[in-house]
Amino acid sequence: MGKSISHTAASMSYGMNQEKEAEIIHSQYLAGETPREITEEFRIIQEQNELCRKNTLSFVLSPTIEDGRKLERERLKEMTERFLKEMNLKQHQAVAFVHRDKEHVHVHLYANRINFQGKAYNDSFIGKRSQQVAERVARQMDLTTVREVQQEKLYRIQHIRAQIQKIHEKVMGKERPRGFDQYIKSMEQNNVKVIPSINRQNQLQGFRFEYKGTNLKGSEVHRSMSMGRIAGQMNFEKERAQRIAKDKSMELLGRAVNVPTSLTQTIIKKTIKLAIKLVRDTGIGI
Repeated sequence: MGKSISHTAASMSYGMNQEKEAEIIHSQYLAGETPREITEEFRIIQEQNELCRKNTLSFVLSPTIEDGRKLERERLKEMTERFLKEMNLKQHQAVAFVHRDKEHVHVHLYANRINFQGKAYNDSFIGKRSQQVAERVARQMDLTTVREVQQEKLYRIQHIRAQIQKIHEKVMGKERPRGFDQYIKSMEQNNVKVIPSINRQNQLQGFRFEYKGTNLKGSEVHRSMSMGRIAGQMNFEKERAQRIAKDKSMELLGRAVNVPTSLTQTIIKKTIKLAIKLVRDTGIGI
């Protein structure tokens, strides 16, 4: 993460927060060690360019949790120095603090945007550029990149989605649930927790699915798992469907909830189709 800031002193004080087990791991063209001293040294150079208001560059360098556990002080220092070099900031005042107060070790890096000639560093697309440079440094140091983390997460989610959908199809095909309660119970017996999404008006909006630590909306799992499409796959009893359509509500997990008109229409249509199929299959009424 990278951006230009104007609140140098406050940001520097946060970076040097002792409660976060902060430690200076890199400093260049600076003599001071406290936030106030460093901010004052920055200010002296920044006075050469009074037109630049956001005159400090703030970066957060965040290795993955696993990489962070392995990175000692010298490796974090190397990472910071490589980043400054790739960003063309080696000739600017800069200081970096490491935070180890949480599981995710990360570095707060501050660089003076104004160089010793009074010229402001070009901060166009600074966020995007800092991400690209961080990825380049990660490859140089054989660390996990953001792209690799994203690809791994995407692969895992795709696998989870496929498993949830498979369980859903199994429940629909084998159990043939006659209502949402039965469906939720059957899914939980297969280790998938189904969580109803109910808004402030007590109206059922849809379902979320939790499986192996991943929580997804039904439509995120598969388009066939939206609330309406799930309802369309169920075998609602005629009397219950009529009651839902009349009251615009239903009992769900021991609680009365309102249902949208679109859902009641889906339930009624499915019930009519089942009734017609029953007539055709048995010959009743012919």
